[in-house]
Amino acid sequence: MNIQRVGSQASAEGPADWFTGAVRIDSPLKGTEPSRVTGAIVSFEPGARTAWHTHPLGQTLIVTAGCGWVQSWGWPVEEIRPGDIVWFPPDEKHWHGASPTTAMSHIAIQEQLDGKAVDWMEKVGDEQYHK
Repeated sequence: MNIQRVGSQASAEGPADWFTGAVRIDSPLKGTEPSRVTGAIVSFEPGARTAWHTHPLGQTLIVTAGCGWVQSWGWPVEEIRPGDIVWFPPDEKHWHGASPTTAMSHIAIQEQLDGKAVDWMEKVGDEQYHK
């Protein structure tokens, strides 16, 4: 058993290459082999969001606070709220983040394939975000 105590890992800013707006990443986790799981608690300020991206083995989001938006390529934006669970299938291009007026936090869980859990792509521009 391994317990990671609250406060044992510093919060980190979401890298500007992968996020638009103020994003905080807390409690990053990476399973010990043979586990392939990775994850974190991600908090988005209003208007903040990820860039478009995919996950080779899919991704699960568990919304814990606020109001957010998710979108898969070619589909409309969907609103998400606390208690909602979102599943993105493997290699489905998508983004997620806060709504324009409300912060949002979620737990993100994904698995690595050959050591890689995510493929980052282009940012979601303001025009695309506000559609």
